[in-house]
Amino acid sequence: MRKPSVFAYQGVYRYLVELIDSGPRQQEQKLPSLRQLALRLNVSVSTTKYAYALLEDEGRIHARPKLGYFTRTMPMLPPSEGIANLIDNVYICSRQPGMLALCSDAPAMLLSLEQPLLMVERELARQYPRTAAPLYQPFGEDELRRALAERYTRSADHAWQAEQVYVGADLRSVFELSLQALDLAGSAALVESPCSWAVLRQLQAANLRVIEMPLGRDGRFDLQRLHDVLNREPVRLAVFSSGVSLPHGSLMPASDKQQVCDWLSERGVWLLENDSYGEFSFAPMTARYRDVADPERLLVFSSVDKIIGAEAPFGYVLARGLKGPLQRQFLERASRLSPMRQKAVARLFSTGRIDTHLQRLRGQLQVCMQRMNRLLEEHTAGQLRVQTPAGGATFWAEAQHPVNMRRVYERLLAKGIVVAPGEIFSQQGLWHQHLRLSYTLDWSQDIAQALEHLGEALDHERQLTP
Repeated sequence: MRKPSVFAYQGVYRYLVELIDSGPRQQEQKLPSLRQLALRLNVSVSTTKYAYALLEDEGRIHARPKLGYFTRTMPMLPPSEGIANLIDNVYICSRQPGMLALCSDAPAMLLSLEQPLLMVERELARQYPRTAAPLYQPFGEDELRRALAERYTRSADHAWQAEQVYVGADLRSVFELSLQALDLAGSAALVESPCSWAVLRQLQAANLRVIEMPLGRDGRFDLQRLHDVLNREPVRLAVFSSGVSLPHGSLMPASDKQQVCDWLSERGVWLLENDSYGEFSFAPMTARYRDVADPERLLVFSSVDKIIGAEAPFGYVLARGLKGPLQRQFLERASRLSPMRQKAVARLFSTGRIDTHLQRLRGQLQVCMQRMNRLLEEHTAGQLRVQTPAGGATFWAEAQHPVNMRRVYERLLAKGIVVAPGEIFSQQGLWHQHLRLSYTLDWSQDIAQALEHLGEALDHERQLTP
């Protein structure tokens, strides 16, 4: 299908997404016909057809011959059937229309750069001649790779080159390709705990045995325990947060990171630094693993959607010592990423627009964090121990009294509220008394009432728990 002109389809696509999201969650709905929608939005039929095709590719709608387009129903999964199903249930329910998700982790919800991005892209489309067959770059557009390499260069000793940057469709795909390039199947991977459930799933899919290293309330590892694990287990890979340890929300001292990196280097262990929230530390000059790690055994992965918004989902990985295997993996995947969108992202970096935006966004995050903290103290007083985060978009909260947190989750779900139970951030049965709560919310909704329901659910379960 030929792509419609100058982004008209994007407006149609967004209109349809809002139309779908405003409808019933578990009931199929018929969508306007191509011609009806074209007349309604004053666009061509080919434009509406292209927007529908995008939604069909995403699995959100399906076509019925002679009947038109219909939404796909989103069934609620029974959350009691194991940890994997609980993760799926949280993920699906938090994206259902009408649900209040107190579990999101998207800073750009508060302040996005999507409109400036589209404006830059539109300007670039006028500058660059369109070709019949776009020349997709398998490792990402050179302009974006250069911008990212410059951003991560700190000094002559900590410098990156464009050829050491690989751009993919999203964070999940670049992490998956990095694990395939490392080819460590059957060995052990060390992670901080609590750990992103998406990271845990990818490690499991790569046939790696996961060893969780719990963080204390002070955000530190038990270094002696870590040392013993490295001596005892065949650890070949470590996956740690770059600055703020998320979802824990804590900062590890620079001296601890130095010690950990020394031990990893002595044993030839690969370090994957998760820099997804590296730009969202509230403290200046946060210590990062990559500043002291063995550069030949280091990969740094992240994405730009946390900063810009959903219109820029690109993930990327930086690596010095894995050129051949990474190139092979990205060539085999052959992602056809929009060259113009990548160039537009690069321009936002090179013009300083990202830095200005980040300064404002971090300020917004702190304001919302403080606001949410006050509401939590007011409505869940004495029931949750809430750790003030050092950055990011979420709180890590612990129940002060033993409760069945999964039943707390189910009680809230019945009221249209979604939280993230702590157990989904561990494969080894940790964090059953914890929750991850967000402060990147739709603040036009009644957040105070939602937290009041949370307090009531915690209190109810506390009375039922022996």
